[in-house]
Amino acid sequence: MNPQIDNLLHESRKFAPSEEFSSNAVATTALYEEAKADRLEFWARQARELLHWETPFTRTLDWSNPPFAKWFDDGKLNVAYNCLDRHVDAGNGDRVAFHWEGEQGDSRTLTYAELTAEVKKAANVLAGLGIGQGDRVAIYLPMIPEAVISMLAVARLGAVHSVIFGGFSADSIRSRVDDASAKLVITADGGWRKGKVSALKPAVDAALEARGDLGPQDSVTHVLVVKRGENEVEWTDRDLWWHEEMAKAEPEHEAEAFEAENPLFILYTSGTTGKPKGILHTSGGYLTQCAFTHKVVFDLKPESDVYWCTADVGWITGHSYVVYGPLANGATQVLYEGTPDTPHPGRWWEIIEKYKVTTFYTAPTAIRSFMKLGRKIPKQFDLSSIRLLGSVGEPINPEAWMWYRKVIGAKAAPIVDTWWQTETGAIMISALPGVTETKPGSAQVPIPGISIDVVDDDGTHVGTGNGGLLVVTEPWPSMLRGIWGDPERYKETYWDKFGDKYFAGDGARLDHDGDIWLLGRVDDVMNVSGHRLSTAEIESALVAHPFTAEAAVVGAADDTTGQAVVAFVIIKESMLEESAAVEDIAAVLRGHVGEQIGPIARPRDVFVVNELPKTRSGKIMRRLLRDVAEGRDVGDTTTLADTTVMQIITGQVTAK
Repeated sequence: MNPQIDNLLHESRKFAPSEEFSSNAVATTALYEEAKADRLEFWARQARELLHWETPFTRTLDWSNPPFAKWFDDGKLNVAYNCLDRHVDAGNGDRVAFHWEGEQGDSRTLTYAELTAEVKKAANVLAGLGIGQGDRVAIYLPMIPEAVISMLAVARLGAVHSVIFGGFSADSIRSRVDDASAKLVITADGGWRKGKVSALKPAVDAALEARGDLGPQDSVTHVLVVKRGENEVEWTDRDLWWHEEMAKAEPEHEAEAFEAENPLFILYTSGTTGKPKGILHTSGGYLTQCAFTHKVVFDLKPESDVYWCTADVGWITGHSYVVYGPLANGATQVLYEGTPDTPHPGRWWEIIEKYKVTTFYTAPTAIRSFMKLGRKIPKQFDLSSIRLLGSVGEPINPEAWMWYRKVIGAKAAPIVDTWWQTETGAIMISALPGVTETKPGSAQVPIPGISIDVVDDDGTHVGTGNGGLLVVTEPWPSMLRGIWGDPERYKETYWDKFGDKYFAGDGARLDHDGDIWLLGRVDDVMNVSGHRLSTAEIESALVAHPFTAEAAVVGAADDTTGQAVVAFVIIKESMLEESAAVEDIAAVLRGHVGEQIGPIARPRDVFVVNELPKTRSGKIMRRLLRDVAEGRDVGDTTTLADTTVMQIITGQVTAK
């Protein structure tokens, strides 16, 4: 088998940073030079300068038992103190930590002093419920300030949080609570979503129902409930109202320092089957890389910037770039409870205008959804405060990148397209604004201090112009420390393939400049007549057509070619009339892909659909589309944002 991924798309558009931006940029080329000269000393300097250590570390990295790393392990710090108290102690207590916006238009503003006070009280509440160092706390909340307060209160006590995304089912909650042996669950009666209250506590109640020896009821002693939705909920002896407990709590709490390798959180990867896969992160190294990358990738000016990452705290992006990185850096942020289209499709742009957001970080799926609706909606709002844009979650195709730059960034704001994972903990590959000449669709270069390569199946560097497998070749501070309770699974999943390299599970290519292009999960690579083709490249070619707003491509079994390309396409609203006049739109799009990439990549089938199956985090669930393409019954749809989507798609495909 050809070990390389065939890749044929090229990008010639490049955008050099403006002199004005570069002259004031946080990042400099000197960072790369320093990291190259002495990588470990580079990270040691970041840890010392960006964080407060109660006990300074003397050892940067212990790699004596690979793949189990220890960073700064003889040092001690408190993560919550680094995110809160030290900013107040430095005289910045009046700085806004969060502008919180509810979906219904209600809002709260929390300064660093106010957020610190809330976290201190919450820590006292948790301590009163028996939570201490090493105990696990499950958090199942909407995007409200109490979600952040809960995470920081757990961290303050040296306990371990497991945040469960607020859209997951009772079964998902049960499996995560069971696996972590959580002692406490923090939830809410409900949260606002798409104009109505989505109940949360009933799912927790169902998850904690007694199930004999299998149930987590032996570990969970209390359920702490935030009143948000005002929906009626059932009550048991273990349940406590958050507001009542907070009203009784002592206001002062002294943060204790813990070892840098003290576990900070477990985060279960979405879409797991069978036994949940709990990714474990610890404290000192994780916080160092989160703070460093947030500062340099987003060119942070904490005195003047208003930063908004749209991710839910239930995902790693919310952990690293809503909670820990920004708060460690003393940033002012926007936190939004609802969906981007409620109560109207311009809601996000309205919030940017209201709070004068300067830095906006979101997912390509959201950008493509806005492309589908057209530029007329964002053009109704004043987005002139934006000076930097970011992308996260999956590869961004060049056309979406260009739309983002032109329509949202007014052709001036640099775009940082970031690659990283739940497992890596923090950003690994990204342009640095003010330094990097950006290129639409390319993640570009490893950040300073990170060692990345693209290799073939034998672990050999593929060279420029070729595709292969993305690996990390040296340990990094925010790396996962294992899979909770399953060290063998950790080694087998991430290290067995190459032994001395972390295998990310993603395909990538190096273009002729040496820049990195992400091609999606290796599972999403198709083998068509012996050619290994990336779904991301074919999707990119489809979206480059004027008709197309979004596209998802899968490989389906084919008697002739082994696998055939099957595409699902959404047409831009502005192009509906024009596309309807085309006799065979599928043939037009098939031909377009053939011209863009080559005949081998031309889809066998192109289905025009109204929506794609996405999780609540915006990821397209291609396995469900593969079921449809191969004529199978559609698999589990419980993690979809809208479970009716697959019924509609199946109906549309069957009708053809």
